[in-house]
Amino acid sequence: MPTSTPGLPPGGDPPRLLDVLRAQVRSLHYSLRTEEAYVHWVRAFVRYHGLRHPAQMSRDEVEAFLTWLAVERRVAPATHRQALSALLFLYQKVLRLHLPWMDDIGRPQPQRRLPVVLSHDEVARVLAALDERAAPPEPAPYGLLGRLLYGSGLRLLEGLRLRVKDVEFERRALVVREGKGGKDRVVMLPAALEAPLREQLRRAHRLWAADRAQGLAGVAVPHALERKFARAAESWAWHWVFPQASVSVDPRSGLHRRHHLLEGGFQRAFKAAVEAAGIAKPASPHTLRHSFATHLLLAGYDIRTVQELLGHADVSTTMIYTHVLRLGGGAVRSPLDAMGGLAPAPLPKPPPPSPMPPLRPHRSPPAMAPAPGAAPFAPRALQRPPRAREPAPCYHADPPDLRQPPAASRPSCRPTPNCTAAATSVS
Repeated sequence: MPTSTPGLPPGGDPPRLLDVLRAQVRSLHYSLRTEEAYVHWVRAFVRYHGLRHPAQMSRDEVEAFLTWLAVERRVAPATHRQALSALLFLYQKVLRLHLPWMDDIGRPQPQRRLPVVLSHDEVARVLAALDERAAPPEPAPYGLLGRLLYGSGLRLLEGLRLRVKDVEFERRALVVREGKGGKDRVVMLPAALEAPLREQLRRAHRLWAADRAQGLAGVAVPHALERKFARAAESWAWHWVFPQASVSVDPRSGLHRRHHLLEGGFQRAFKAAVEAAGIAKPASPHTLRHSFATHLLLAGYDIRTVQELLGHADVSTTMIYTHVLRLGGGAVRSPLDAMGGLAPAPLPKPPPPSPMPPLRPHRSPPAMAPAPGAAPFAPRALQRPPRAREPAPCYHADPPDLRQPPAASRPSCRPTPNCTAAATSVS
């Protein structure tokens, strides 16, 4: 282990491994979620091998741990890759060990799945169920938060981390700061949420005024902004749009301050709302973002516009929603629908026969004198067609005697047993 570690004072007792890991993660400006994930997997790796130090282990131990995750724990490929990234970060960035076997460890390729999408009616039912879960006297604004996620396409943490200065009512825009990948973007503010959002800001202002009266440290601000501007953390502009009702402890600074709503509370409320709405889909708060993108594409918006609103770096990520549009044959009609279903429609019953009108006496036309030498005239209705004569039998018992007259030369014929035998003989 190196004698000096970035972020820790040299000399004295050697620091703990996890403390060195946290210091290195923070020195590279990784997010708090990445820090928590790396600490979790390194701790699990050390415990799996009986509390041995990672510097005493090599490729066999790393592969054994990853195999145990894939075979015994049956983790998803994305989780497998996250554990591998944590171990590679440990050996390369913390222990400063560059071993040749690190490049030979294969990374599992995650399979892209189609996202779950709700219809307009299903979204309306879920949002209505979220409104019903509000309880006085200080109800959590879960209904407003759900409408904001669906109406603007925000991720859950992006909606929870909104600050007062990022809401622009004049432009009807929301500024997303440090989204996924540390990127900023601007999304629309639905006109239907202007009045509810102003009411939510009034409730947040009451909490902000109470914190100032108690002398709390204020909200967390990024990087060294609190040192550069001493009053920034206590200003109204940097306050949360969705603050938590109670004060909590900052996990990094240890100060008591006001935090935004926790994502776990909204996730539980959303799950209960989906069940209350009677929707049999594995929907999560991120489903509202999927539904936002899908419904925009259905409305005819360009995919590049949807990509910018979602904050995707590559348009191939946004293209996944075009596959959702083709589900159910959006542009192709099933041949079964052309038939009208599995069973043909019943034929309409014929109308009942109408009663016959009474017969009128027939008046025969006046008789005409036939021409000399012509046959007597008869009406067409009284003329009878000639009777069809049966053909002469084709099978004779004995050959006819040509010396006898034709009438007497017809011997009796053997009848054909059935038509099938005759047809077989002919074929």
